[in-house]
Amino acid sequence: MSKITTIEQALEFVQENMTVMIGGFLGAGTPERLIDALVNKGTKNLTCIANDTAMPDKGIGKLVVSRQLKKAVVSHIGTNPETGRQMNTGELEVELIPQGTLAEQIRAGGAGLGGILTPTGLGTIVAEGKEVITVDGREFLLEKPLKADVALIKAHTADTAGNLIFYRSARNFNPLMAMAAKVVIVEAENIVEKGQIDPDQVMTPGIFVDWIIKG
Repeated sequence: MSKITTIEQALEFVQENMTVMIGGFLGAGTPERLIDALVNKGTKNLTCIANDTAMPDKGIGKLVVSRQLKKAVVSHIGTNPETGRQMNTGELEVELIPQGTLAEQIRAGGAGLGGILTPTGLGTIVAEGKEVITVDGREFLLEKPLKADVALIKAHTADTAGNLIFYRSARNFNPLMAMAAKVVIVEAENIVEKGQIDPDQVMTPGIFVDWIIKG
């Protein structure tokens, strides 16, 4: 069955108060066309899990500027002053997570794990309220898995069955998020017929993908 659909039909799966993962790193590997359509749709009160909030006019930053997020779970916000302004005025809740921990929490969510153990954040504000577990005499923080209702990811090439190839640095968070959400929507630069991608080149198998739009 082909997973190709229209952007309007794909975004019907994104509703208010949902948790949405969005791939990319400062906009590299971010599904810009899906974000632009989500801005036009105006869906609000979203919790966004992503590496960062990019810039005000790029990537996830556009959702911040349009005030569609109630919470951002990210590793940094330094390149988007609007995120900082909304955080300081109480308009937007921001949860900052060390980047490696964030990636591993998403991976744990996709793999069905109960969490990860990491020494990062011990003795800092990151550790407040979290369980500390001792393994072989060494302390670790228990960081719980992250999951989402919907993931919006960007691929270089998709076949109609949803098998994906990512381009260079755009491989960043996209493969992890494809495993950690109930519904996965892909914006693909190129779409080919099933069987036209060499199986050895597939980076995310089609079983994780629900819908594809042309990006």
